Amino acid sequence: MLDTNIKSQLKVYFEKIVSPIVLVASLDNGDSSVQMLELLNEVAEQSDKITVKTDGNAEHVPSFTVGKTDSKARITFAGLPMGHEMTSFILAILQASGYPPKVEQEVLDRIGKLDGKLHFQTFISLSCHNCPDVVQALNLMAALNPNIEHEMIDGALFQGLVDQHQIMAVPTVIVNGEAFGQGRMSVEEIMAKLDTSTPKEEAAKLSAKDPYDVLVVGGGPAGAAAAIYAARKGIRTGIIAERFGGQVMDTLGIENFISVEHTEGPKLVQALEQHVKSYEVDIMNLQRATALRQSSHGVDIELANGAILKSKSVIISTGARWREMNVPGEQEYRGKGVAYCPHCDGPLFKGKRVAVIGGGNSGVEAAIDLAGIVSHVTLIEFDSKLRADAILQTKLNSMPNVTIIKSALTKEVIGDGNKVSGLRYQDRTNDTLHSIELEGIFVQIGLLPNTDWLKGTIELSKHGEVIVDPKGETSMPGVFAAGDCTTVPYKQIIIAMGEGAKASLGAFDYLIRSSVVESEPALAA
Repeated sequence: MLDTNIKSQLKVYFEKIVSPIVLVASLDNGDSSVQMLELLNEVAEQSDKITVKTDGNAEHVPSFTVGKTDSKARITFAGLPMGHEMTSFILAILQASGYPPKVEQEVLDRIGKLDGKLHFQTFISLSCHNCPDVVQALNLMAALNPNIEHEMIDGALFQGLVDQHQIMAVPTVIVNGEAFGQGRMSVEEIMAKLDTSTPKEEAAKLSAKDPYDVLVVGGGPAGAAAAIYAARKGIRTGIIAERFGGQVMDTLGIENFISVEHTEGPKLVQALEQHVKSYEVDIMNLQRATALRQSSHGVDIELANGAILKSKSVIISTGARWREMNVPGEQEYRGKGVAYCPHCDGPLFKGKRVAVIGGGNSGVEAAIDLAGIVSHVTLIEFDSKLRADAILQTKLNSMPNVTIIKSALTKEVIGDGNKVSGLRYQDRTNDTLHSIELEGIFVQIGLLPNTDWLKGTIELSKHGEVIVDPKGETSMPGVFAAGDCTTVPYKQIIIAMGEGAKASLGAFDYLIRSSVVESEPALAA
């Protein structure tokens, strides 16, 4: 099951094990149990500090726990932690043994102070690239705090549990039987939801910070590049982000990043964050900007928690988000059949009927991927023809379980109150209405810039994009912008990085010129 290279890597990792670990499996006679036992035995063979037992009596079979030999295990894997989750398994062994995690001490202290029993369950799919972040965060919390337990559940393996909890998107987290959250969450984000006692203190600390020379708003590729270029100039640099990495965190395969043949979004984001942290950049994650205004010292940025950050110049790089259909039922059934990530949520719809909205590259690629999992895919395109590359269209047309409907306007998402049951669309050639019975709808119709908070402050295009000049400067002096939130064409990672660097150089040039003007003596009358 594990090749020689992986086994060699495991031997190196497991040299860091602090206390002996036991993996306790709960198995039956099924193929999954056979595979699980094979995996556990192969892992245990790589370290004399790991043993395997098969006398578990867990509720969910097959599954296994990870814990010290002398204490109750608090980490459970209900499913084979392969693919993206293999790293979660390795880290669980290390952290359960007492190996110190790479997390800020302040966060570790907050985890340790949580009281009351918390039993987390995270529903995942092995093809989901966002799921490991959540699994690893909750495993870490369980390893550190005896009041916390965490169980990873592979939704494809435990379809009955998926139906019982009406899981229609991954990762989905349940705590003590109640819904807790969906989507990628870092340990800091999870703690922010659990520990609500510190927002006012945090806002006060942020507001007390000295003014920056350059303050970057947004932590995607453009923002990271801007922060690095600013910090290299030796000026006081800060960066605020709702989620470091932005949209790239939701990107599975990246094959057009020059000099790197293939990578994945989360890996690229990790490299970006490490690069930014190698400079003296004040990173303020989990912070959402809500307003921008000029002030006596330059520019003020107001945050959602009420904090106000001051800076001599600002670079806006807030990126974009998935465009929604804006039809009745979409919000009601979001996460209950309406999805935006086919890679993550596709496995939950195995054997079911789904629709893909959008005939561009993203939509056609999604339809092709889903056709290998679900029973039938209906692709709905507003235009009279698909806009995807010809090679993708050829592949799509070869799929026997795909129906393509063109000149169709989605009008409504239909559901039974708990989950999606169908979709209603209008034939644009004759205005007739039609309904399709299905269980899932994947929306792939492009992006919208995250600039709502800037309306009425700086000049935006009719599409809501920040209008910038060749140096990245906006209509407000001292405010620059870069990346997918701007009018610069071709929304690509490599272009966003270049624009971020350019905006940062533009801001530095602005600061130099401003300081010269301020220092010039007043002319005699």
